[in-house]
Amino acid sequence: MTIQPGPTFISFPADSLTAGSEAAAVIAGLMAELPWVSPKYFYGPLGSRLFDAITELPEYYPTRTERAVLEACRDRIARAAGPEPTLIDLGAGNCEKARSLFPSLKPCQYVAVDMSVDFLRHSMTHLQRDFPHLEMIGIGNDFSAGLRLPDAVRRENRLFFYPGSSIGNFMPEEALVFLAGIRAQCAGAYGGGLLIGVDLVKSESVLQAAYDDALGVTAAFNLNLLNNLNALIGSDFAVGDWRHHAMFNTTLSRIEMHLEARRDTTVHWPGGGRRFAQGERIHTENSYKYALEDFNALLRRAGFREVRAWTDESEWFALCHALA
Repeated sequence: MTIQPGPTFISFPADSLTAGSEAAAVIAGLMAELPWVSPKYFYGPLGSRLFDAITELPEYYPTRTERAVLEACRDRIARAAGPEPTLIDLGAGNCEKARSLFPSLKPCQYVAVDMSVDFLRHSMTHLQRDFPHLEMIGIGNDFSAGLRLPDAVRRENRLFFYPGSSIGNFMPEEALVFLAGIRAQCAGAYGGGLLIGVDLVKSESVLQAAYDDALGVTAAFNLNLLNNLNALIGSDFAVGDWRHHAMFNTTLSRIEMHLEARRDTTVHWPGGGRRFAQGERIHTENSYKYALEDFNALLRRAGFREVRAWTDESEWFALCHALA
């Protein structure tokens, strides 16, 4: 068997926006009546490491719960996925979740997609040393606006892997469009499917603690977004002028994260700026929590079939597999 020389890396622009128009889109969100910023701007070298730290916190149940479900069900997952899948890891980060599936899935190719290219490169370089015979491709891409895959990615039996309940960051109708797009990339004669993590509805106190931990790591993760905005749009956000705020919106069944102004402050950027009053908030993330039957229905609406679901004993988290 051939030993691979190392991962291949391919970087796509986030979307069709130029850097200038991307900055303009961010500024438009900041200038909205209810200001907001996309959660994709959490990430970067520091943001990715802070998120890794969040996953180790005692309050943050999704990662350890999903890991336990993966461990318990990996042979069943492998049987559902079929032989030698092309494993496409969306939002791969440190690649550890996909790595745990390698022994049972036995993928013929591993494709890791993440918008934090430097962090992904570091993770995959170490991964390739441990799995020298497995062909690996790293793709730098913001797939939230549509996933692009290069011709080097095998079409046969694509298994898209989207763990960690990141699907909850999408509004439900946006999630439907995203899932339908994934199905389109693995449907037809080549076959394939989706393995996806979804966070389920549970006690509000458990949810609140998971997004507002005692050590303040999630707060640092949220506040670091301001540093990323300063680099992107040339703004002068002062992190000390803001505080982290997380809440569960029971009506919409979602956790919301915001940045709240500690005091009256004016933020400037080239060509403009905005005054924020004390207590005014910038909406930075949603994380929807689903009833399992509702999420299964969403998968079917997106065109998937033969949906299987595995959960932990408390039914806090689910892994769903569906065929295209």
